[in-house]
Amino acid sequence: MSKPRVLVVDDEERFRTTLGKMLAAQGLEVEIAGSGEEALEKLKALPCDVVLLDIRMPGMGGIAALSAIKARDPLIEVIALSGHASLDAAMELMQRGAYDYLLKPCALEDVLAKIESAWEKKQEREKIKGKTP
Repeated sequence: MSKPRVLVVDDEERFRTTLGKMLAAQGLEVEIAGSGEEALEKLKALPCDVVLLDIRMPGMGGIAALSAIKARDPLIEVIALSGHASLDAAMELMQRGAYDYLLKPCALEDVLAKIESAWEKKQEREKIKGKTP
């Protein structure tokens, strides 16, 4: 079975680079982006299955980026990341189509489990829509 292609979007360079390397070490195909705008550019060039998306970023914030990602490809699963606990933000993200919500810092095992379950959901939805054999 193939692995999901993951895009890590976070304005904190050390966080996104470290997480990207850790995910790649687990055999995932990983791209990184430092902003919502950069994430949308990367998604134009290279389709991804799962996006790990920081919520609080300068410029295009996570909620706007989530809306733009889902408008471009509703099948992409987005896992929101935040260093600030907020039930309201989590509820809004879920209403806008986020797959799930994780608080930073989070254990690599938790991130991997969320990516795996999000990817499984995406594959099921693609089969229903007839995008995969």
